[in-house]
Amino acid sequence: MTSAPLIQDQPTMAVVTARDLFFGFLKVGIQGFGGVLPWARRMIVEERHWLSEVDFIDLLSLCQLLPGPNICNLSIALGNRFAGPIGAVAAITGLLAAPFCIVISLGMLYAAYGNSEALGGVFRNLGAAAAGLVVATAWKVAKPYIKRPEAIAVAVAAFAAVVLFNWPLIYVVLVLAPLSVAWAWRLAR
Repeated sequence: MTSAPLIQDQPTMAVVTARDLFFGFLKVGIQGFGGVLPWARRMIVEERHWLSEVDFIDLLSLCQLLPGPNICNLSIALGNRFAGPIGAVAAITGLLAAPFCIVISLGMLYAAYGNSEALGGVFRNLGAAAAGLVVATAWKVAKPYIKRPEAIAVAVAAFAAVVLFNWPLIYVVLVLAPLSVAWAWRLAR
């Protein structure tokens, strides 16, 4: 079920089947219900070595620009990259199958026991755990870029524009994306 490791400098891609994609993303969907990006990164980069850290971040960056949930976009793009349209369907189906069943079950439990005070506490604690996973994933994604001043400058500019100045994200992306590409191209020359 696992594929051969992909070395960062190796130009060839790992061989990943639609079956590998389905079961890999099924595991992610089960483990990370409510916050799957950390689990997807771990599975794709650390466990199965389907992508290098940099390739994962590049693909995730592209998927964040597309409409819809980032993890769904990522699973479809990765599935398509390795196994074409069948791989895309296998990856998204694996990702969504377990959460779908869990949500239906939780909805039935909530309908039966929704007025319970203990249930409210459970949901508050789950929210705190999800926030911790988001912070941990942000750190892991940012780590490869810490030693690159241009990457830090773009990140700080994006943060300031969105959080401090409340500019719409689409405008920030439309301005910073071409600037950062031009900057990277100039540094590579």
